[in-house]
Amino acid sequence: MERGRRAAPRRGGRRGARGLDTFAAEAEAALRACVEGEGDAPEAKFPCPLAMWELGHCDPKKCTGRKLARKGLLRTLRLRQRFPGLVLSPLATEHVSAADRHIVAQSGIAVIDCSWARLEETPFKRMRGGHLRLLPYLLAANPVNYGRPCKLSCAEAFAAAFCIVGFPDLATILLRKFKWGEAFIDLNKNLLEKYAACHCQEEVLRVEEDFLASVQEKKDEEIDPFDVDSGKEFSNPNRPINSPGVAQSNEEWEEDSVSTADDATESSDESSPEDDGTVKLLQQPINELFEK
Repeated sequence: MERGRRAAPRRGGRRGARGLDTFAAEAEAALRACVEGEGDAPEAKFPCPLAMWELGHCDPKKCTGRKLARKGLLRTLRLRQRFPGLVLSPLATEHVSAADRHIVAQSGIAVIDCSWARLEETPFKRMRGGHLRLLPYLLAANPVNYGRPCKLSCAEAFAAAFCIVGFPDLATILLRKFKWGEAFIDLNKNLLEKYAACHCQEEVLRVEEDFLASVQEKKDEEIDPFDVDSGKEFSNPNRPINSPGVAQSNEEWEEDSVSTADDATESSDESSPEDDGTVKLLQQPINELFEK
């Protein structure tokens, strides 16, 4: 090769460095194309690589990773094949944070598609990458594990990582492919906003720990008034509180006990909203995109 001439770039090599502002603009353009071109139009080009190690544990019809692959949004990896970007893996020792924005913008994100029931037999060490990360506490919204902590699908894992590092537009693109996608944002709105405001994984961990502590504190405050072993004394919540020392006849007690059962049912029906299994949270701008 002649001196002074540069070697031709290798195909499939790392792309040239891009500024975060440029990448954010590309993400916004991709979302706009996604919203405007839904239907039979071809998928808009995703601005960073997505990949998945697929182990065949899941039902192909329910696998969110396979659906994204069919739409051309991600590629599948072989075991021992290395991924240069962010890898969401239980072997990681660090959490995803805004400090990973450059890694995501330059090299993308990879996930491991395996069954939560078969983690012990999953060869995580054969799925390699230089930037292994954990996701913090979040609730699943997919139909298989709805409401369960941390048991996210592949699509939810991608979306969570994009939200936390500061690219929510890319999370929206992926979640719009699923009928339940908006529910993931609804369930985790407050936590995702707090995680995204963190600058490093230490701050993410503090947010997670504070949230879990508050949840435990609320559980501790919820004391069953009919728990005879709690050490607390309670009055009957279905009866009016009488002055101390005032005795009632057996006849009055029987009459009251019959009526209070109906009163309790009516009170419950009037005061409690219908429980449809979802958590109602304030909407954020990202949710408005699902309604278009």
